[in-house]
Amino acid sequence: MNDIGVVAIGRNEGERLRRCLLSLAGQGVASVYVDSGSTDGSVDLARSMGVEVVGLDMGRPFSAARARNAGYERLKEIAPEVRYAMFLDGDCEVDDGWLDRAKAELEASPKLGVVCGRRRELFPEQSIYNRLADLEWDTPIGEAVACGGDSMIRSEAFDAVGGFDPTASAGEEPELCQRIRQRGWSVRRIDAEMTRHDLGMTRFRQWWRRQYRSGYNGLDILTRFPGKDRLFEKDLKRSRLWGIGWPLAVIGAGIFGGLVGGPVGGLVALALMALTLPLQMVRLAIKIRKRVDGLRTALAYGALTMVGKWANLAGQVGYLLDRRRGRMARLIEYKRAGDGVEAPAGART
Repeated sequence: MNDIGVVAIGRNEGERLRRCLLSLAGQGVASVYVDSGSTDGSVDLARSMGVEVVGLDMGRPFSAARARNAGYERLKEIAPEVRYAMFLDGDCEVDDGWLDRAKAELEASPKLGVVCGRRRELFPEQSIYNRLADLEWDTPIGEAVACGGDSMIRSEAFDAVGGFDPTASAGEEPELCQRIRQRGWSVRRIDAEMTRHDLGMTRFRQWWRRQYRSGYNGLDILTRFPGKDRLFEKDLKRSRLWGIGWPLAVIGAGIFGGLVGGPVGGLVALALMALTLPLQMVRLAIKIRKRVDGLRTALAYGALTMVGKWANLAGQVGYLLDRRRGRMARLIEYKRAGDGVEAPAGART
């Protein structure tokens, strides 16, 4: 396994980081942990477990892309023979057998640049947000446009495109995959257990912030690739359609109904048009019902998916305002420092 290396990144992940690094122990692979200003003893914890640590200079603009690049650079310094690099977040644990399976997949397909598998939520029962995230991770098997934060990448492909773009505040994996695909390699999700993720999301505000980030970073990535095969374009357009088009349609229906049928006609037309939103929520719930654990989760999926259109739209507006002000795309966090479970007392500074 000396041709496989692992790069994990994190900030204040505490116990989650310990579980992440334990899942790598005994695998016989070089591992690097990149820390972005943790205050919970994560650096000491990683070092106590024999993992190479890179601490980012937080005086410079931070991004996950920058952290992953720094980890990869250090990985190649300590293990120059590495041909395949596994990237993951510090709140994820690698499943037994995944590294072997991913390596075999890459070796069997010389033009395969990126391979990923099934990421699962560790504690979906803790909140509806965790359950919906577990559903989000379950993407189709086969050739893919992009991967998520956990994936194994062929070093040759990674080096050829210059690694992650450090100016991408998030969404760095789809952005990288786009450039890798443009160079002739493919991206594939296989039917194999890959990682177990601990989202730890229990509050609506966290969820809203995450949807805001999706809109902000989706538009950021979209603008980088003009022409066909544009990442996130459909999702961003749907958010505009519902976030802007639906309220205007409701108002327009009320005005038109009032002109035709008077006040009563206006109220009826407005109410009928307004019903399209809850009906869409129900439609989505019915569509997803067989894939979730119950009707309540299905209805929550429908409702939150539609409410999320406004958060996504707000993120797009935030991105456009930042560009107008000449600001570089910024990091948007939905977890506060300290949201991770603290590391054991003996590992703290």
